[in-house]
Amino acid sequence: MKPITVLLAEDHMIVREGLRKMLELEGGFEIVGEAQDGRQAVALAHKLRPDVVLMDIAMPLLNGLEATRQILHAHPAAKILMLSAHSDDAYVKNAVEIGASGFLLKQSSAHDVCRALREVHAGKTFFTPSLAKRLNHHQKKSRERGELSPGKNAPLLSSRETEVLQLIAEGKANKETADELHISVKTVEKHRQSLMDKLNIHDTAGLTRHAIATGVIENSVQITIIDS
Repeated sequence: MKPITVLLAEDHMIVREGLRKMLELEGGFEIVGEAQDGRQAVALAHKLRPDVVLMDIAMPLLNGLEATRQILHAHPAAKILMLSAHSDDAYVKNAVEIGASGFLLKQSSAHDVCRALREVHAGKTFFTPSLAKRLNHHQKKSRERGELSPGKNAPLLSSRETEVLQLIAEGKANKETADELHISVKTVEKHRQSLMDKLNIHDTAGLTRHAIATGVIENSVQITIIDS
């Protein structure tokens, strides 16, 4: 049987190595690439077209949720399994809304990781059982309230605005953000103002809190606030 090709997107080398060894020992999987940040994950997904991308949420420069959105925009049939150490509702809800095929906690057993990859590859969805139960409960409540979508009233940010938001929340100054995204400082300032207008937030600290609350960055990330 042809092995399932997997792209590992995880910024911690020791975790990537552990996942690689686990899948190699299990058999039936082929690791075709490894990414250490979201930008690299997007580039490798385009280049390698793996059967499944195992995508960490908390990565530098571009988080896994936005990387997933960009990959699925270019390749709607791509299968992406989110991976996180946190089970925050915002992370799970955002993953579902952008089209991820599943959500797996890093505390999961090797058996569950392999099972999740196989089910996602087969066109099914997989959520860590405790998350699946909670997700079903929230969806039921949303239907009872007549909500078509849990996030229908949330401001819609463009991919570029989300990228700028993450870099702001990571403590990058406007010049650093401009250099990272290969755009002008003036363009960064326009995106920053657009973010503040859409979110009705008017300072860097508020943007950072929003980024944490919505899963753009994890709340464990060390933040340095820079107003520039």
